[in-house]
Amino acid sequence: MADKNNRQIWFDGRKVPPERQDIWSLINNSPIQKIVVHSEQRRSEKYPLKTELIIEIKTEEDLDVVKSGETALSTDQGLLDLAKKRGCQTCICISVSGKEALEQSWQDALKYDYLIVDFDLPTNIPLELIIARLQDSSTVLLKQVTTFTETEVVFGVLEKGSDGVLFANTDIDEIMKVSAYLAGQDVGNIDLHPLTVMEIRNIGMGLRACIDTTAMMAQNEGMLVGSTSQGGIFVCSETHYLPYMNLRPFRVNAGAIHSYIWMPGNAAEYLSDLAAGSKVLCVNTEGKSRTLTVGRVKMEVRPLLLIKGEAAGKEINVIVQDDWHIRVMGADGSPKNASLIRPGDQLLAYVCEPGRHVGIKVNETIIEK
Repeated sequence: MADKNNRQIWFDGRKVPPERQDIWSLINNSPIQKIVVHSEQRRSEKYPLKTELIIEIKTEEDLDVVKSGETALSTDQGLLDLAKKRGCQTCICISVSGKEALEQSWQDALKYDYLIVDFDLPTNIPLELIIARLQDSSTVLLKQVTTFTETEVVFGVLEKGSDGVLFANTDIDEIMKVSAYLAGQDVGNIDLHPLTVMEIRNIGMGLRACIDTTAMMAQNEGMLVGSTSQGGIFVCSETHYLPYMNLRPFRVNAGAIHSYIWMPGNAAEYLSDLAAGSKVLCVNTEGKSRTLTVGRVKMEVRPLLLIKGEAAGKEINVIVQDDWHIRVMGADGSPKNASLIRPGDQLLAYVCEPGRHVGIKVNETIIEK
């Protein structure tokens, strides 16, 4: 099984007609690199150099269009065995109906590099069983899907999820959604910088937002929140000692509602615009990030605290609730109580080029104070 943070999405291009250049143009300009085609497409059509083709073979003659090192896909194990002898990677495609077919499918899959599986019923139970059977094997498991929503569900089964999906849909909007998902995976580590606090003061009452997610965060995790588009300060998850209430490890008490919060794909959103189902970036002290889903946003009037500082030559500020139980991350990886921070303290911050319109990075002159 593959790394769950490196999901594979194969695009099924076998039913895309040549005249649908809008689809191929979108694929060409997306992070999608693996495309399944049939042998006739391979013979007659050209694909971008970045593309890794998986070629469906139905006859022994079809093997002639599969180059050594490329991947042959088939339901016929005899043809796949021939492909393996020719130096090709192999992908077995199996439709499962019933318990006996399920048991046979994972045993057959162990002989090949990839398994694409489809089921006769919409339940995820058979997928869970195959994930469990293949978890210690080198076979890469993909589930056939037709929507982005189904893709998200498949990647969440048994927490581990399948290694990938074969995405079979020619709807432009759906393709854009899976492209955005892959782009979010490619964010990688985020560069965090030490921020020297220059000013801290109470600025009166205002609305602050708590971000409650559908996941649990660790003590070294939090979110990036800032008043301007040129960066944010690491606000900790609610996983640290509270004397009068239970911890809320799914929560970040994030900041004033006008604030930016960073999201996948180098996007940012106002805290006030988040809602159930929104995606936000969870970051740890090493800069490793993951995507979390918002369960709810809770806004309440509270006393507010301005924290202003400098990181990597840029001035950054955040406004959070003025209370001891709010934690922001110190540059040394230790949380600091917001109300005890003083000028000269070192915090952890994210710095980026300023300039955003509806949360998307744009190249224009923007001055924020």
